[in-house]
Amino acid sequence: MSDAQSRLDLFIDRMVSQRACLDYAIAQSHGIPGPVFELGLGNGRTYHHMVQYIENRPVYVFERAVASHPDSTPPDDRVILGDVRETLPASLDRFGATASLIHADLGGHNREKNDAFARFVSPLIEPLLAEGGLMVSSDRMYFDTLTELPLPPTAVDGRCFIYRR
Repeated sequence: MSDAQSRLDLFIDRMVSQRACLDYAIAQSHGIPGPVFELGLGNGRTYHHMVQYIENRPVYVFERAVASHPDSTPPDDRVILGDVRETLPASLDRFGATASLIHADLGGHNREKNDAFARFVSPLIEPLLAEGGLMVSSDRMYFDTLTELPLPPTAVDGRCFIYRR
């Protein structure tokens, strides 16, 4: 048996870390009134988790095309359709630096492509975050003005990242 983790173990580490980091960020951003952004809906698991636990803050989803589970599909007025390379800059005009929490799970299975995309999209995300707001990402991001925070105890290093303005 090799020392490398199985794909199942890697997936479980990612899910446990994602939940721990989201729960931490939801609690830490509780007093910040701005909207919450979910970058990439997928089948809607993290969106569903966030709307279950976030009170008094609208959750907007940025997605190319909605294909989520029916129980995890946001209302049409909370979906910003299109490529994030275009919709994030356009959203700066609409929202300004007001997002209390931003969650991004945009990468695929290719780490090099994920890293290149994170480098490209980081400066598009950064100006949307409110003072004190938090960013949770499945990939390391590259911000000039945000601080990387330590992970909650139940998260696995390298499987999720948290940043604060």
